Amino acid sequence: MKNLVFTLSLLFTAILFAQTDEAQVRETLNRYMQGSSYGYPKLIASAFYEDAPLFLYKKDKEVYVLSPKEYSQFFEKRELGKFNGRYGNILAIAISNDIATATAEIDIPKRNMRFIDIFLLKRLEGQWKIISKAATLMPQ
Repeated sequence: MKNLVFTLSLLFTAILFAQTDEAQVRETLNRYMQGSSYGYPKLIASAFYEDAPLFLYKKDKEVYVLSPKEYSQFFEKRELGKFNGRYGNILAIAISNDIATATAEIDIPKRNMRFIDIFLLKRLEGQWKIISKAATLMPQ
């Protein structure tokens, strides 16, 4: 009986730990999505590791890589707090110890655009940070 109780307590501890990590990963992704939907460049940058490469979509360019700072600067001229028509939705998260992958969908209906973003995250100094991002524009 003691072994069963011990095993169950370990299982519940592992489940709680995983839920905590998932919630933290979601919070990091939501900082990125909220920042890019409401024009908060500092919020966007806070979700990323400073040197993270962002492999973005750009028409007629096979590879387009920016830093988090360069990417967040796109949002500096926008009105802070005003929704710009970008809808973000987290589709999947997979966590393995201190690394994670995530997939999100970014819809911009007014421009008839739908992106899929794939993120690589790592727990650094107790916080989840996006260490790489790749994005593609989906065909209509």
